[in-house]
Amino acid sequence: MTLPILYSFRRCPYAMRARLALASAGIPCELREVVLRDKPAELLAASPKGTVPVLVAADATVEQSLEIMLWALSRNDPEGWLDMPGEGHALITQIDGPFKSALDRYKYASRHTETDPAQQREDAALILLDFDKRLAQNPWLLGPRPTLADMATLTFVRQFAMVDKPWFNAQPWPCLARWLAAFLASGRFTAIMTKYPQWHPGESATLFPPPSSSF
Repeated sequence: MTLPILYSFRRCPYAMRARLALASAGIPCELREVVLRDKPAELLAASPKGTVPVLVAADATVEQSLEIMLWALSRNDPEGWLDMPGEGHALITQIDGPFKSALDRYKYASRHTETDPAQQREDAALILLDFDKRLAQNPWLLGPRPTLADMATLTFVRQFAMVDKPWFNAQPWPCLARWLAAFLASGRFTAIMTKYPQWHPGESATLFPPPSSSF
């Protein structure tokens, strides 16, 4: 049987969350690591937008990371990530929308000279402070176990934290910091962050996920 193909880039937070869902679902695929400055023609043929992740399966080509997560988990959800209240989707929308917008203008300030990066950082921080209050009640955003709301947002919080680690570590969000640290220390995170060489046509397939990718 032909495996789905996942075009991915290791450090991209969108690709990271797609890999998280595929690992949780235990859906084997062929991973093709892309170098963004040298995109393969096969990726562009499958998805002219030319960004990752892209999943090419027998029944569909899925071009957005959250849709890849839902595609995988709708087929197999052994950890119950989709079992969450509606507010979980609202949290994901908040991170994908205003938080990511502020993060981009903070992290890539030279590309967004029309905005003040310090103000953008503060705008993003206000959202994270609300997350910290929520995490003061439970180890995960919606209760005692992780759901899609956690796994679809943590990779972007990680990206934000890495822009200026000393500043991030000095902020008054101990519960958020604990949540992020637990994720980064997990076997699942380690498994999805394996380094793979750039994919070239004709090479042996790289199978994903690795055999051991649990929390």
